[in-house]
Amino acid sequence: MNHPRPDHSTGDTLPAAGRAPDILRHRQMGGMPRASHGLLSIVIPCHNEEEVIEATHSRLVDVLPATGMDFEIIYIDDGSRDGTLARLEAIASRDNRAEVIELSRNFGQQSAMSAGLARARGDAVVIIDADLQDPPEVIPEMVERWRQGADVAYGRRRSREGETWFKLVTASLFHRFFASLVPYPIPVDTGDFKLLDRAVVDAVCGLPEKRRYLRSLVAWTGFRQVPVWYDRHARSAGETKYSTRKLIRLAIDAVMLSSDTPLRAAWWAAGVLATFGVGCALLACLMPASDGTLVATIGAMIALVGAVQTSAVAIVGEYVVRTYREVQGRPSWVTRRTIHGRADAATDDASRSNSRAA
Repeated sequence: MNHPRPDHSTGDTLPAAGRAPDILRHRQMGGMPRASHGLLSIVIPCHNEEEVIEATHSRLVDVLPATGMDFEIIYIDDGSRDGTLARLEAIASRDNRAEVIELSRNFGQQSAMSAGLARARGDAVVIIDADLQDPPEVIPEMVERWRQGADVAYGRRRSREGETWFKLVTASLFHRFFASLVPYPIPVDTGDFKLLDRAVVDAVCGLPEKRRYLRSLVAWTGFRQVPVWYDRHARSAGETKYSTRKLIRLAIDAVMLSSDTPLRAAWWAAGVLATFGVGCALLACLMPASDGTLVATIGAMIALVGAVQTSAVAIVGEYVVRTYREVQGRPSWVTRRTIHGRADAATDDASRSNSRAA
């Protein structure tokens, strides 16, 4: 069945039941729930997943009818070097609900997910990994939260099987550190497993930057988000595709693409140096002439010169970061919907984000 891209009139309902404390601030709003039917798109990035992909597809087709929606499953082969692509072609040949996008090489998970979002036609879109660590059985609950009015239903992990204590601790610390740096609310203890409303997908796909970190971009759009708690499983087959080096690179991208705070740290350094320099200068003035006075004077001069140099770097950095944000080309705002004079004329305008100088 062919489904054109829909134009929604979405409500403002956000259920308030059963939430644990979270860095993300949830908002209670009244409104109408979404329709029960429609098209659900599942986006699955794949890289060397031949051992598990058949089981993944089988689990999905068993679970998705429970949502009460038509569905399509979009697999993105991100430059696999094993038999993943051949298995995906076999799946697509026997199931017309499956579609395979083959990338020309390995572009990375963020690019693969972005390619899937651009292709998805659903009223709602779920992003899930192929390794079955995020159980497909959680998707019906996400759909239910979406029907109740949530724009984003993100999976929040209660537990994570098959991972070392070191990875659990460092991941938890990074999520909280990252959330403290980003100037908009962002959930913690989450991955890429989430459901997005059509309006959110259109807004994210409309952002022009090429180097992307979707967890941050989804939060940046400002749509209403609710958690769906679940237990993350250990890998059923295959090996993780994220080495320590790749995780570090992803963490650096997350911070540098989403936050200006590291650059602004230069101002703090300049302030500390200036304070130290002034203190040394006062000490040199108050002390009687001695070797200690000379040391204090030299310390004051070095610290004050360092403060001036660091301030100059910080000023240049302020211009650089403003240039960087302009080059990113993000719109100054995202419109969720426009309500016209009659109640039945409400339309969803998130895909028509306005670009205007701030």
